Amino acid sequence: MSLFEAPFPTGMPVGGGWVPAPTAPVRFPYDGSVVAEAPLGDVELARTALDAAVTSADTVARLPSHVRRAVLLRTRDALAARREEFERLLVLETGKPLVDCRTEVARTLITLETAAEEVARLHGETVPLDLLPSGEGLIGFWTRRPIGVVVGIAGFNYPLLLATHKIAPALAAGCPVVCKPAPQTPLATLWLVHLLREAGEAVGLPPEAVQLVTGGVEVGETLVTDRRVGAVSFTGSAAVGHTIARAAAPTKVLLELGSNAALVVAADADLAAAADAVVRGGYYASGQACISVQRVLVEAPVAAEFLGLVTDRVSAVTVGDPRDAATRVAALIDGRSTRRVHDWIGEAVAAGAKIVAGGDGDGRMLRPTVLADVPDGLAAWDEEIFGPVVCVRTVPDVDSAFDVVNRSRYGLHASVYTRSLATAFAAVERLQVGGVVVNEVPGFRADNMPYGGIKDSGIGREGPRFAVEELTVTRMAIIRPA
Repeated sequence: MSLFEAPFPTGMPVGGGWVPAPTAPVRFPYDGSVVAEAPLGDVELARTALDAAVTSADTVARLPSHVRRAVLLRTRDALAARREEFERLLVLETGKPLVDCRTEVARTLITLETAAEEVARLHGETVPLDLLPSGEGLIGFWTRRPIGVVVGIAGFNYPLLLATHKIAPALAAGCPVVCKPAPQTPLATLWLVHLLREAGEAVGLPPEAVQLVTGGVEVGETLVTDRRVGAVSFTGSAAVGHTIARAAAPTKVLLELGSNAALVVAADADLAAAADAVVRGGYYASGQACISVQRVLVEAPVAAEFLGLVTDRVSAVTVGDPRDAATRVAALIDGRSTRRVHDWIGEAVAAGAKIVAGGDGDGRMLRPTVLADVPDGLAAWDEEIFGPVVCVRTVPDVDSAFDVVNRSRYGLHASVYTRSLATAFAAVERLQVGGVVVNEVPGFRADNMPYGGIKDSGIGREGPRFAVEELTVTRMAIIRPA
């Protein structure tokens, strides 16, 4: 018996309706039970969705602002009315603790609302053209126009929120969108698309404006390599993002990729607050977040005291059934991920790192782990571990800490704990990342700020205001009055 009864039609939301498709089970990572059967897409369905999106692009581009805004606000209201149901579904398909799924739904609602607000802010400006004598008498201005069909590919860890980060800005900009969720976590996104289509039907948005196709690599390749696509927006690993960028060229790509987020603890920091941040920021979503705390760099005079504070707090983290509101760490998305994290811990220990806390589990779940003195050149330090593991290293001073942060090939978010304004502003100036957070976790993210990374952490910016602009192109107009 399935754990979830879908309140949306069977099949795939492709074209103007829901197309029949074979199914595959979605399993609860905590115990392997079947959550529900989800439609399984293929290359032909992906092509059908693209054809429908291209056909609808002119219609969607011409939709009045009030229609685009209304669709997003109606969807927000519909989702809010089913908030607890979405939270429970997210727990089941992601295995993520309930507390994190509640946060995901809350941020999804904010994303829909702020994207709706951006509809009114899509505008251009007039430009003086008489800087040269030949421009005298001319009128110049520019506007923003939809970029065209958008392909949005989301990761498994925050499936509802990440899909909304693709869909909501696309609709606000006047672009039809084809979304591909991760194969492990399609259900909440299918429900979201159903709500969007219902909201659209009430105000005149064609159903082809929002489509979804599930499937594997071959479906993704079909979507991103179609030259009729205006932009591809992807959230996931750096390796997959690089592959998409090469395959999609010259189509515009927006890549929100991984990281190994650093937290720097200065000697003058509030050590208790910083220790709280390491535990709060390192283990939320069971560590399966691109801006989870992974690398902690502590100034030598306070390193021993700080490590003791972190160790005490880690022992109090509740591990167990993600449906329990008290749980903070649960099973990872699948067994392969769990084995990989175990392997990386073992590799670090073999190279001289010390297990300060955790490091083991029951086969399905890893206990929150703290590693000390992980050397450079190891995956647990250099790469994105995507599990409940935090690595702590002692550094002689803050300048050395900043240098270590910057040596990474990643650059998404980093944070620094300090009481010094000079140190805070030095971090903002020197750290080579897309976002610097002072006296908070690097995972603190405001959805009305430009979110994204540099280096191997991606290109482009999310957050409705910035994503909407990313999904438009400027159109210049020059007029000589007759």
